[in-house]
Amino acid sequence: MSKPIKARKIDVTWNNLNNKYNIVEAIDNEGYFKISADEIKEFQEPRLAVKFDHSDDRPKLFIENDLSILPITRGDYYVSRIKAYHNFESISSDITYLKVPEYIKSLNVNSINSESKALNMAYISGILTDFLDDEKLVPTVSGRMSSEGFVFQAAVFSDGKSISPVVRVENSQIEIDAAYEGINSLTLMEAKRDLADNFLIRQLYYPFRTWQRKMGSKPVRLVFLIYSNSIFYLYEYKFNDLQYYNSLELVKHKRYCLENTQISRDNIRDVMDKLNFNKEPRIPFPQADSFERVINICELLYINDMEKDSITEEYSFDTRQSSYYLDAARYLGLVQKQVDTAGHRSYCLTKLGNSLFSMSYKQRQLKLVETILSFKTFYFTYKYYDEFGEIPSKKDIIQFMNRVGVVDPHSGLAYSDTTNKRRASTVISWIRWIVNTINY
Repeated sequence: MSKPIKARKIDVTWNNLNNKYNIVEAIDNEGYFKISADEIKEFQEPRLAVKFDHSDDRPKLFIENDLSILPITRGDYYVSRIKAYHNFESISSDITYLKVPEYIKSLNVNSINSESKALNMAYISGILTDFLDDEKLVPTVSGRMSSEGFVFQAAVFSDGKSISPVVRVENSQIEIDAAYEGINSLTLMEAKRDLADNFLIRQLYYPFRTWQRKMGSKPVRLVFLIYSNSIFYLYEYKFNDLQYYNSLELVKHKRYCLENTQISRDNIRDVMDKLNFNKEPRIPFPQADSFERVINICELLYINDMEKDSITEEYSFDTRQSSYYLDAARYLGLVQKQVDTAGHRSYCLTKLGNSLFSMSYKQRQLKLVETILSFKTFYFTYKYYDEFGEIPSKKDIIQFMNRVGVVDPHSGLAYSDTTNKRRASTVISWIRWIVNTINY
């Protein structure tokens, strides 16, 4: 029998608050509920109880009732059914290759382990100059500050209404990761090192409303930067309606790298010729479709060993997703469990996992390809692609799994047809990742 999943503290907090203040009922009747930091503090530190940078970070009460929370003053919050998050658009553009100036010795591509370093490197290397196409860019404001007073409306999850009541914001705290001003514009930057599916629109909207007024006629631009696996992903957004929270539109997007990214089909074939196959480990066969996220989890663990709950909170995962992605990294031999003397379980990189981050981009990608293809299901799938120019069907992949002897490590029996199809989807996704690394 599986162990019951322990409720997260954030879920307990908001269940208690809802029991005391009838929050959901109030929103059903009025469309919103205002709650103060002092009221929240009875059950949890407010700063921790309201920080949901990604949709999946929200407490269960919020997810089940389509709720979100936004600050409206320094100590008050607005809970409603506002559609507070925006899904990142998929980037499939070519990678632009730039170089770090030779005189820069204090920062290199192997030492970018924080958002601030990623921003500094994007500035130093000319990524921002290229992306923004503005002259004489210099860093200006950053950090925490107070917002201006402003009002807005937003889209809502509701059967009867499509737009929220007017929301009034006054002196709310905002935070800007970096800002760069050039001849033509001021650009406000938000930076992340996790490949989440979505982001909180407020992170761009509140700073934009504040600085749009301060800058007068000089345009204010908004850029989201994500750094993962040596790639800089840049998204520029604009708000088409100043007073409409959900009028966000993608203006442009681009990918950059500061290392040699050229990988050929022959490079992959060379890897295949030298493979040593691994036996199927006593770890569930992967069910984690985004291989980029598997890499990203390894990046997080390279900075610090983490407990599963920490990964869940850091990475916009639910508990089940964290298990799937950690198991996928463990299956590949990149991550392992460890238990300290007090019995606390955490996850850390293996020797192989750690070695990835002392490699160049090209070396790391080819090592990851080698690691994936060292398991025969993936090898047979890629070999089929290499021979026939297309990825095999799920039915064919399941046959590969059966030929290899993939079984549930807990029962020793074959997975069900439904489970096999889900795992075949992961095989397809990982092989597509390999195919997409080939760029010349």
